[in-house]
Amino acid sequence: MKNLARLALFFSISFVLLFLFLAILKFLGLWIDAARLIPVTQEQSGALIAALTRTIPAALYISILLSLSYTARRHIPYLLSMVAIMVLAAVFVLGAALGIRRLGGVDFAVEAAPAVREQAGLILSRQDISMVLLKEGGDLWGPRVVAIPGQSMLYQESPRGPNNSSLTLPALPFRDETPWFIQSISIDFNLSSRQFEARLRNGLIPFFMYVGALIFLLSSFRFLMEASRWPLSNLFLGALVFRGVLSLETFLNGQEILGLLSSFLGRGLSQSQITPLFFAAAGCLILLYTLLARLAKGRPPEND
Repeated sequence: MKNLARLALFFSISFVLLFLFLAILKFLGLWIDAARLIPVTQEQSGALIAALTRTIPAALYISILLSLSYTARRHIPYLLSMVAIMVLAAVFVLGAALGIRRLGGVDFAVEAAPAVREQAGLILSRQDISMVLLKEGGDLWGPRVVAIPGQSMLYQESPRGPNNSSLTLPALPFRDETPWFIQSISIDFNLSSRQFEARLRNGLIPFFMYVGALIFLLSSFRFLMEASRWPLSNLFLGALVFRGVLSLETFLNGQEILGLLSSFLGRGLSQSQITPLFFAAAGCLILLYTLLARLAKGRPPEND
């Protein structure tokens, strides 16, 4: 019981700290995006709620990974640790999702960064496209010159009109040097959060089916934390496997893949049930493999 209490405390602290830290990063991202746009717009509560929701999958993946490593280092029995992590993860994810949805009725906003004064000669750029404003003041639709690679410079005295193409003002030239590996992880987490939001809008049962199957699959990788004698290397191995699960989640939720699997499985299952069913089946196979491997070594699963 003492180990279970410590595990519950460890998971709770990990999930809460990760959620708060990732939420702060999302808020900073909103402010930076607001500062990059002209004219500067003010993000309403809907954007903040969406930003909070996008932090749930990342907090879920990382907290389960850290908790699995913790149970292996503390020699908590395999099945007991797996069930405890599943219950804790389900409670915290469901509580966070319902709490964020309750905040949807609160009207608060993030103040955008101070607007850049549109002066004559102000140059805006996005990638290789540049735009020069030729009129002072706040008239965003005044005369300007647009430079597009491979084309002659375009002068627009009045950007709006039947013979003019209304090019939107690009963002300020702030460079984004984030490595593609990090960007791909962020994109996959955002796609995962959209699935969480969509399932929650459809009701608690679809949401719990999807999240529960995902938690079951992630928790079944407990054996990875005993792959070697070095806990840190096992943690890195688990992180790589969890990255693969995140990519698999994005792959399975694609409309083309869902349509293909739906036609293959027949009309007995709806598309919303395919991904949770796949997660549950994969988790069962991994669990069966782990139990058989432990029995083959002469070590029962309950005596770690």
